[in-house]
Amino acid sequence: MRILVVEDEPLIASFIEKGLVAEGHAIEVAADGPTAVGAFVSSPADLVVLDVMLPGFDGFEVLSQIRQVDPLVPVIMLTARGDVSDRVKGLDLGATDYVVKPFAFAELAARVRSHLRTVDRASAASRSDVLEVANLHLDLLRRELLLDDESIQLSAREFALLEYLMRHRGQVLSRQQILDGVWGISHDPRSNVVDVYIRYLRTKLRDEDASRIETVRGMGYRLVDR
Repeated sequence: MRILVVEDEPLIASFIEKGLVAEGHAIEVAADGPTAVGAFVSSPADLVVLDVMLPGFDGFEVLSQIRQVDPLVPVIMLTARGDVSDRVKGLDLGATDYVVKPFAFAELAARVRSHLRTVDRASAASRSDVLEVANLHLDLLRRELLLDDESIQLSAREFALLEYLMRHRGQVLSRQQILDGVWGISHDPRSNVVDVYIRYLRTKLRDEDASRIETVRGMGYRLVDR
């Protein structure tokens, strides 16, 4: 499982990272709020370990932005504060669990295992290695797209864009949402790169009439499940 650890104290971050790697997980570490959000948007994790006190903006804001991207990913919040009000605020914003510093790694590891078991039981459609929308079959492990059993060659960016659209099938996605999700939040919002790559995808999907990837005027794009 991929775990994002958001902690600005290097010793604590290293302590958590080493322990979770020993548990068999792939770990990404972020030391501030903006970096954490960018990391999650560009490559969503299966679980997040999130400190409250962070530079840039705090863990509550990170949690709020993560929940806009993924309402279900488990988020375990870490804090040196023992106030009930802080725990309540985190839980109200969508935290899955709360661990107060100082903590034993064994306790954190047990909570991580517990919440990842819940992820394992989640809908196969949302966590599958193969995404399917109508006659599109996107194999995330083989990096292969099948259209009516015909293999379609995609560039890395086209693949990432189609994966993002398929994961959000039926949803109207703004250009900024797509930029954030596929190119990262540092990309120039004035760029027309989204429109260019939508055209590339439509050509490869034989969707010249835009009946599969719809343009929603004034709002963005939507992948239609038909």
